[in-house]
Amino acid sequence: FSKFIIVVPSIAIKEGVYKTLQITEEHFKELYDNTIYHYFIYDSSKLEQIRSFAVSDNIEIMIINIDAFRRSFTDPSKETKANIIHRTNDRLNGMKPIELIQETRPIVIIDEPQSVDTTPKAKEAIKSLNPLCILRYSATHVERHNLVYKLDAVDSYNLGLVKQIEVAGFTTKDYHNKAYLKLLSVDNKKSPITAKIEMDVKDKRGVVKRKPVTVRSGDDLYEKSGGRDVYEGYIVGEIYCEVGNEYVAFTSKPDILRIGKAIGDVDDLTIKEQMIRKTIEEHLDKELVLNKLGIKVLSLFFIDRVANYRYYDENGNPQKGIYAKLFEKHYNDLIRLPKYNTLFKDIDLDTTAEEVHNGYFSADKKGVLKDTSGSTQDDEDTYNLIMKDKERLLSFDTKLRFIFSHSALREGWDNPNVFQICTLNETQSEVKKRQEIGRGLRLCVNQEGERQYGSFINTLTVIANESYEEFAAALQKEYETESGIRFGIIETHLFANIPVKQEDGGIKYLGQEASEIIVQEFIENGYINEAGEVQDKLKIDIKDNKLKVPEGYEHLKAEITALASKACSGLKIRNNNDKKTIKLNKRVYLDPEFKNLWDRIKYKTTYSVDFDSERLIDECSREMQRSLSVSSPKLIYTKAGLDISAGGIAAVESDRHAVALDNQQESLPDIISYLQNETNLTRKTIVEILLRSKTLHLFKKNPQKYMEQVAQIITAKMRLMIVDGIKYTKIGDNEYYAQELFEKEELIGYLYKNMMESKKSVYEYVVYDSANEERFAKSFENNSKVKLYAKLPGWFTIPTPLGSYNPDWAILIDADGKDKLYFVLETKADIMFEALRPTESAKIECGKKHFKALGTEVGFEDIDSFEEFIEEKVIIK
Repeated sequence: FSKFIIVVPSIAIKEGVYKTLQITEEHFKELYDNTIYHYFIYDSSKLEQIRSFAVSDNIEIMIINIDAFRRSFTDPSKETKANIIHRTNDRLNGMKPIELIQETRPIVIIDEPQSVDTTPKAKEAIKSLNPLCILRYSATHVERHNLVYKLDAVDSYNLGLVKQIEVAGFTTKDYHNKAYLKLLSVDNKKSPITAKIEMDVKDKRGVVKRKPVTVRSGDDLYEKSGGRDVYEGYIVGEIYCEVGNEYVAFTSKPDILRIGKAIGDVDDLTIKEQMIRKTIEEHLDKELVLNKLGIKVLSLFFIDRVANYRYYDENGNPQKGIYAKLFEKHYNDLIRLPKYNTLFKDIDLDTTAEEVHNGYFSADKKGVLKDTSGSTQDDEDTYNLIMKDKERLLSFDTKLRFIFSHSALREGWDNPNVFQICTLNETQSEVKKRQEIGRGLRLCVNQEGERQYGSFINTLTVIANESYEEFAAALQKEYETESGIRFGIIETHLFANIPVKQEDGGIKYLGQEASEIIVQEFIENGYINEAGEVQDKLKIDIKDNKLKVPEGYEHLKAEITALASKACSGLKIRNNNDKKTIKLNKRVYLDPEFKNLWDRIKYKTTYSVDFDSERLIDECSREMQRSLSVSSPKLIYTKAGLDISAGGIAAVESDRHAVALDNQQESLPDIISYLQNETNLTRKTIVEILLRSKTLHLFKKNPQKYMEQVAQIITAKMRLMIVDGIKYTKIGDNEYYAQELFEKEELIGYLYKNMMESKKSVYEYVVYDSANEERFAKSFENNSKVKLYAKLPGWFTIPTPLGSYNPDWAILIDADGKDKLYFVLETKADIMFEALRPTESAKIECGKKHFKALGTEVGFEDIDSFEEFIEEKVIIK
């Protein structure tokens, strides 16, 4: 085989393939005894190359863009509209270039087929080459034809064939003083048309949190926000769903929301300025480590608009845009920090900034480029340096280290020494996460062009315009939908790459056949189903160190367990097949002892409250003076490493710090009305609390945060005073919860997940909501003094001024065979009682007073552990 054609989708990929052939030429000649081969990029003005391709006896490799031979016509009258390769040519003896190619029966290699042969015209064009066979290379196949070899993103990451990834980003904190709105998506798939908007919503506790809300035309955002005054008048009008022009308009506000755009947020340029600064800082930190190893560090910025980095004046001269100015400002600032002294020993710090950054944009190809210092570059322009001459870009002799681009560097361009990627473009950009990070995933090289290994060296930092959690979730979704990677699935090849040490000391991989044997064993043991989906039984056996492996593979149990664990990670889905409807345990339910227990706790009560306003004012104002702490709005910088495994993409935070924001308030909200709504106190009482506290100077610092904290302090003090002054009274002997209600409730749980078999409970299984509840249920079952018990159902509630209260357990203790003790238990072992939310602790205090009012000799205890309860409360006399 001597004729090969590499078909590519774009100019950038074409340049990349050609560069690869140049770099590997000497290597292959040494490897294959100086076998002669010739490669070239198809050029319609150099058709003699096609003749040479056809008649040469040596290996010939032609690189061609799909657009160069996509247009052909069988009608001779339309031949002039066809690509030149399909037209007859006198220099080729009246033949068409394509006919010469067809006679060679070439082997066609398609690079990125998902972008090449996805249309009928493109498929017809490939067929017109008359290929002997077609090889398709891609990490994201749309159509799969006879898969021969697979190395997906997860395998590459875990085998150390690409850089590790960490994601950094800025999010706002305590910035809720304006009407914040951001359009996330629109949906017209069914009626009515809806939009998903991110906004600041006040929860039941009066705390404002940023969250997505689904809206339709006519919705009032004041109501959606929980009654926040800043959203007054925002009534959703038109929701427009045209692709590329999606927006939401309002009936009485001029604001227009567009996809990915926000109003009422921190100024967009403020965040981007911090992203630029952090990218420079990350870059310089890496230079401190990698320069010593002969590795040049590069950083890449994706920007939203070319003019933000470079624009041209009326005379065609390039001018610095806002991003270029911000870059130079922060670069000049950072390089003067003492920790970077070793990087700039003999460098003039006043001139270096202009020399280290440049950009390549499609507009630049119109003329000879000049760098930002104004002097013409020797021999090559910026296009050649960035797009073609990657070796020179990797040399310390070339000062360029920061590259700005819009779209030209996205597909087909990468560089092994890109260590930082900063996405100044919109989150909702057409550029995919995997495409962005793909520009810098290759392992880096040193000054001799030698590949360098190890995660300590090879870490790509993405400075994103979203949180790392959002980035990781979006990246996983892209891998699933576009790369065909199935997270949480154990596929037949999962264990094939386990290294096995041989008798001669060598290493051999376990292989596909052995991997299939292990996977089949997993299916037979109920660890996975036939589709490879992980079952809860696998997680349980891994947790309990009881994983079963096939006979003969016991020596590899640790390696098999590690890979299976990764496939399980991130999965919290209950298996519907394990869902079980739970029946009453008639032996307990019909036991007279259970009836006796129930008769002691079943009665209902009512309550009254004695309240002292002057005491409330005094205690609230003093608590405000002591504990009120109002912070200014800020940007929060976070960085997290991404762990890509068969179970999914997880983010592990490694850094977090705050950046102060300028917080000038145009107007202040009506604090009196706000606190009235939150507390139901009179205006007079609220004014007196605020004035007596002497804390109003903090109101201007961050109005929303101040109002929230004041409301929380007032309501907390009100709760305590209500509990202190509350009195419960039994309604009568005819108002109670009937025992028969147990028979009407359908209880559902999940085997291996949130239920355990019971001999002493009113149901055959106990359904628990936490590990703490599970622990207590096991103690009840195992302790001989516990005769029977019940997890109190949701309908068993005690009224309180703070809302309904549902205790945890009712329990009967047989202390010594004679005395029987009846208890209602509140179990809060995972957090100390004093640390409970004020509402919860106050409800528990109300519960104590309720059961005391019943007068049925039932004890109410809030306990940390069952052992302590037995030792302290169950004392045999």
